[in-house]
Amino acid sequence: MTAEPAFGTGKGTGESTDEADALPGGVKGAVEAVLMVVDEPAAPALLASVIGVPEQEVLAALTELQQEYDGYTGGGPEGAPRGFELRDVAGGWRIFSRADYAPVVSKFVLEGQSARLSQAALETLAVIAYRQPVSRARVSAIRGVNVDSVVRTLVQRGFIVDAGTEPETGSLLYRTTPYFLERLGLGSIDELPQIAPHLPGLENLAEFEDTTY
Repeated sequence: MTAEPAFGTGKGTGESTDEADALPGGVKGAVEAVLMVVDEPAAPALLASVIGVPEQEVLAALTELQQEYDGYTGGGPEGAPRGFELRDVAGGWRIFSRADYAPVVSKFVLEGQSARLSQAALETLAVIAYRQPVSRARVSAIRGVNVDSVVRTLVQRGFIVDAGTEPETGSLLYRTTPYFLERLGLGSIDELPQIAPHLPGLENLAEFEDTTY
């Protein structure tokens, strides 16, 4: 007699949830999707909890993805490695660009310094400038959208840097840099113009000042 699978029992049961199995790429696809948006290495236990499957199943998916990215499947080489790789570092897993492509990536990043900022980046930079030091969560709440990727771009371009952590939540805080002032032709943050006439819709930033995220 064959036992029925214990769907929906979650992490630690030895069986996947039906939600994970129903996803287009299954558990492996879910793991890959999460790894594409993490800011730091994700521990297998955390991935298992988020996806709702046993940790061993997540580890198997991570190993398979790592081999696929390296060009190996079925125990042997079958093709060229991808431009990115999956690494087990600092107690977690994260996707990195492959070291072989460092010259190309470096050239792209350096040339991107002169590219114009998007509207989303400009709005995010304005919020940080007027409310610094400020956390990403607070900026997201003010703008009403996730700003993680935009903040990374602003850090990469040299417009903002981290400014310690928020005592209440431990969240990383951000502030503008001298380069930001230089690009705007300002001597200090005090010279920023009044926000209301220039950024309609963001004139009520003060309402968020005492809100904790």
